[in-house]
Amino acid sequence: MLPSRSEYLDLPGIRLHIRRWGNPEAPPLFLLHGWMDVSASWQFVADSLAGDWNLIAPDWRGFGPSQWLDRPYHFAEHIADLEAILDHYAVAGPVRLAGHSMGGILACLYAGIRPERVERLIALEGFGIAPMSPEMAPERYRQWLGQLGQRPRMHVHADRQAFARRLLRDDRFLPPERAEYLAKHLGRVGEGENKAGERRHGIIWNGDPWHKIFSPYLFRLEESMAIWRQITCPVLWVAARESWIVKDFASRPGDWEARQSCFSQLEEAWIENADHMLHHDQPEAVAQLIEQWAAP
Repeated sequence: MLPSRSEYLDLPGIRLHIRRWGNPEAPPLFLLHGWMDVSASWQFVADSLAGDWNLIAPDWRGFGPSQWLDRPYHFAEHIADLEAILDHYAVAGPVRLAGHSMGGILACLYAGIRPERVERLIALEGFGIAPMSPEMAPERYRQWLGQLGQRPRMHVHADRQAFARRLLRDDRFLPPERAEYLAKHLGRVGEGENKAGERRHGIIWNGDPWHKIFSPYLFRLEESMAIWRQITCPVLWVAARESWIVKDFASRPGDWEARQSCFSQLEEAWIENADHMLHHDQPEAVAQLIEQWAAP
């Protein structure tokens, strides 16, 4: 297993953990994790890369070893954090980004907001969420206010073995040895609730429970599409054949194609025998795509 090292980046009001692998003098590649994931889950991809890379993987605010804020989070804060990370680690020129799920969404938005700063982009199941209509706003605000009235909690597991079994239950393509590794990083000791709603200490998900509080603002697909149209770099759009994300798009005919049409230089690639967490399920295939697409 390729050893990683930890660094911390102090920004106004937040301290971020940065995990790094490889040669600091090699070409940098930024690996951006998804919602309720952590930087350490890129380990399998890092182990599968054949080339000489300077891998830089942040833990987003409120995830893993990065600072938890114990209050609701705002999506735009992650975009500002990404810019600060690039300002610190990539002062020399345009960068290569690979993001999974939420990390892919953030990477695509940043590449449209700052097109001059991104040279290559890989979106791993990071295509944006389902569209919302203005009529959904009143109920969403009511639900948001209701959420604020009760402190969120994570489900608690008896031990890391139980947490690993949960991972295996949710992902039929995940090998047991990877689940055991992930349980050490995706889980942490803390207080949560069991199935009966009782408070217990044990292993909880390694993310601030306040991430469970969704934003009162609707996802405006048209705004994201306007940003995507500003992207100037080549984009690789990677999907997992058995992913629930793909199945969700299938329920909205034309949405997949409409989003892809926003990117001026886009290629599509598929990972077989994988669900949404394709970098856990088939890291060798993901690494191969990354090296083919992002190699200098």
